[in-house]
Amino acid sequence: MKFPFAPALARTLLLSLILLLGACQPAPTQTRIQGNTMGTYYAVTLSDPFPGGQGALQQEVEALLARLNKEISTYDPGSLISRFNQGTGLPPQVIPATMAKIVQQGIDAGHLTRGVLDVTVGPLVNLWGFGPDKRPVRRPSAEQIAKARERVGIDKLTLTPEGDHFLLGKAIPDLYLDLSTLGEGAASDEIAGLLEQKGVHNYLIEVAGAVRSKGHNDKGNPWRVAIVEPSDRPGAIEDVVTPNGMAVSTAGSYRNYYELDGKRYSHIIGPATGEPVTHKLVSATVITPTALEADALDTALMVMGPERAMAFAREHKLAVYLIEKTATGFAASHTPEFAPYLVRKQP
Repeated sequence: MKFPFAPALARTLLLSLILLLGACQPAPTQTRIQGNTMGTYYAVTLSDPFPGGQGALQQEVEALLARLNKEISTYDPGSLISRFNQGTGLPPQVIPATMAKIVQQGIDAGHLTRGVLDVTVGPLVNLWGFGPDKRPVRRPSAEQIAKARERVGIDKLTLTPEGDHFLLGKAIPDLYLDLSTLGEGAASDEIAGLLEQKGVHNYLIEVAGAVRSKGHNDKGNPWRVAIVEPSDRPGAIEDVVTPNGMAVSTAGSYRNYYELDGKRYSHIIGPATGEPVTHKLVSATVITPTALEADALDTALMVMGPERAMAFAREHKLAVYLIEKTATGFAASHTPEFAPYLVRKQP
């Protein structure tokens, strides 16, 4: 005897079985931790499981960040960099490979930008009140600026490999090293390294403006990173990029500033002038393979200003996105190398 309804019943049963099996599969999960570090914030989002769970992830990331702070924080008088700044440079100070990588990036970026980025600019940063020292009650004098500039120059800094460590030296006793412009990028890269060691390959790492990502989110889509409008409007987005495994770092002059005698002073200090920048470039975003490199370059571009920064980016074929303040609002521009990462343009 034949049962004409059997094929339909079989299809119904098969569909029910597929739905049942699908329901038994664990749904993609996302883990997110966040906290404070280096005077700013960090956040790590995973769509892969972390060995030991969220608690272990938080503990290991914060231990990593604490170690990094002990190496490069100028706000910690006992850190390696503070001991270097307080010493005479003789004999050269032993530093670990992690710190040496950051110093070397600063030296390399300094040479590439012909001194526009200078990791020894600390005396000027402190003079203008953006370092551990208090903010000035009046504008620094030309004499104070000139005196501080005498202590600035990457040519006065030496880094020498020796076995499994490095020797950090200085040509003048009062040379002051400041790696704060590279700290966020270094932290993002270090966290990415930790995750890779743990077998985590789908993640988004944010340490303030320095972002590292790889793979996909819990919905299977590539990670997206917003370029925020440089204004006081919370959540205002200028553009969105898909990094595709690359690092993204943004520097800006629109948040870290103070006003003195009716004038606004930005934390972006030009080593050549010894003063905060006054041009119209308010944000620079760079995409490179590492966050450390991107973090170095975005600061240098901010020092250069819009025209010089764009010319430099085009000369070196960098993926760069600049936002300039104009009389009618903000104007964005980018290099051809940046275009493939753009997802959409805000209307």
